[in-house]
Amino acid sequence: MSLFSAINISGTGLSTFRTWIDSLANNIANVNTATSTSGPAFQATYTAATALPGAENGTGGGVQADTSLKSSATGRLTYQPDNPLADAQGYVRLPDIDMSEQMGNLIMAQRAFQANAAVIDRAKQTYQDAINIGKNR
Repeated sequence: MSLFSAINISGTGLSTFRTWIDSLANNIANVNTATSTSGPAFQATYTAATALPGAENGTGGGVQADTSLKSSATGRLTYQPDNPLADAQGYVRLPDIDMSEQMGNLIMAQRAFQANAAVIDRAKQTYQDAINIGKNR
């Protein structure tokens, strides 16, 4: 595997984990989005990563993100009689998003993004060191 391959693979990782972080941020921002009980609740989006085939043995091509996965629109009924969207009994529909799960996933995505950025930085530094070998003579 060449250093350029390492940069390309880590680049797909950066893109995938950025997509995951964006999805998690959208879910966290809408955790308290209320809707009427007659309509669907906000649907959280989830990101799945798929391995891409590479040139070497069909592996090592990186990853690709898919954010088409959505949670159920059922949500949970919450008693908020002061909410303008509340029904006659005082209930609104909130999304069924687990905030602790979202925050845990956000930390994992952030660490993975940082790891991929570190790989790119190390590969770039290795190339720079190789160029400097010939300059010092």
